[in-house]
Amino acid sequence: MKPGIFLQSTDLLIDTFFDKALIFITEYNEKGAMGFVVNKEFARKFNELEEFKHNIPYPLYEGGPVDQEHLFFLHRRPDLIKGGELVSGNTYVGGDFQEAAKLISNRTLTQKDLRLFIGYCGWDHQELEAEIAEGSWIVLEEASLFD
Repeated sequence: MKPGIFLQSTDLLIDTFFDKALIFITEYNEKGAMGFVVNKEFARKFNELEEFKHNIPYPLYEGGPVDQEHLFFLHRRPDLIKGGELVSGNTYVGGDFQEAAKLISNRTLTQKDLRLFIGYCGWDHQELEAEIAEGSWIVLEEASLFD
């Protein structure tokens, strides 16, 4: 397995946080794996969070059950957002969040450029492989993040 793949939950995960979840894996190494649920919008918009009340309405996604006190983001604009880490193709994770927030507010970045998440998904070493082996996840050859 490698960063940049998508996982689709199976019926084994019905009635859990991961029911009908599509996850984009951003990190995979000897320590484990990290990713974000990319298909579940959060109940509130970016500007409904107190710290960002002066920003424009922008969708937030429920990235995962881990660390829901923080925002994370994926983007495909390294020309505008410095400090991001390449995941695969033209998709980056993180970078200068203040710059990203400013570019969202002035409408330079759209949902075709950047996705915001509350929380993330994480697995310890071999945990994700075990879940795939038991049939909880299907590895997808192709899926799209920004379309």
